[in-house]
Amino acid sequence: MLSVQPATGTRTRLWHPKRVLVTRSALDWEHGRSIVKQVESLGIEVQRLTSDRLSLGLPEDPRQAYALAKQTLAVTVAPPSKRRLQPIAPSADWRVDLAEGCPAHCNYCYLAGSLSGPPITRVYANLPEILAELPPKLGQGTITSRSSARAHEGTTFEASCYTDPLALEHLTGSLSALVEWFGAWDALVQLRFTSKFDAVEPLLGIAHGGRTRMRASVNPAAYARFEGGASSVAARLAALAKMGLAGYPIGLTVAPIIAAPGWQQAYGELIHAAAQALSPVTEPDLTIELITHRFTAGSKAVLQSWYPGSALDMSPERRIEKRTKFGSVKHVYDRETMAELRSFFETEISRMLPAARILYWT
Repeated sequence: MLSVQPATGTRTRLWHPKRVLVTRSALDWEHGRSIVKQVESLGIEVQRLTSDRLSLGLPEDPRQAYALAKQTLAVTVAPPSKRRLQPIAPSADWRVDLAEGCPAHCNYCYLAGSLSGPPITRVYANLPEILAELPPKLGQGTITSRSSARAHEGTTFEASCYTDPLALEHLTGSLSALVEWFGAWDALVQLRFTSKFDAVEPLLGIAHGGRTRMRASVNPAAYARFEGGASSVAARLAALAKMGLAGYPIGLTVAPIIAAPGWQQAYGELIHAAAQALSPVTEPDLTIELITHRFTAGSKAVLQSWYPGSALDMSPERRIEKRTKFGSVKHVYDRETMAELRSFFETEISRMLPAARILYWT
């Protein structure tokens, strides 16, 4: 279980799953065996399965099933469909998945509408096959590869679309391996990941070559009740500063921006806190991504079943429907609210973080 510390910059205790399942094929891979060895070294029992089928045996009660699923780690092999790279606008050219699922308990979690089935966390053993998919995409893509504003980033690969890789790093070592691999890739490329966790120490000494950008996913401390199990915002910002001092490009992902009463003061304090925390990093390569809160009918239903009684506002007030290119409908803030939010963030970031580049607003 996760034990959340006060928001003073101290670390959230690293996640220790209560149940770890390893499929038969995962043990065929050196990386899979390494994960098992690391997990067992932490005193966590590992159940080795005789097949590649995950028998979860979850309780019938939905709340109990959710709780057990969130405490379960499965070491599996990513099939071809999971290894096939997909565009991931507006963040990066391509999505690369080291895992699927996250141990945190965020009341607004977008994975609720993106992933099907119980919310277990799967980590992938076949890292060499995942890496082999990347070189053919060099120079491809439409987000940074062909963007005049972001072409200097090169071909970009996002590693935190369906997981928080830093939250799992103490169990898998997958993120360190990927950072090291990109550091040795002599090409105009960039690995990107964002995290609500702060355990960056394994990454600090890696020869990263400036080809990995870490972003801290942040929201005001007043919204901490929506982010169960994550590191405090102060700890995330301190970790980001460590990465900047280690020569990494860094960034802030302010997400999801929630227009709750008092949001101007809350987000003003957040931007000020970020400016203070990052002040030791001279001439930082700093980007900011601004993502407003949105949800679908499906994700709302799932989240309300996971977190009944949550104070997160998903009412229709100040919302409009937006149809995606895939035909689904998202509920986003109305135009007036969006304009007010955007103007505020652009003004305050320009004032308090003048070195930062805003990559996008959505």
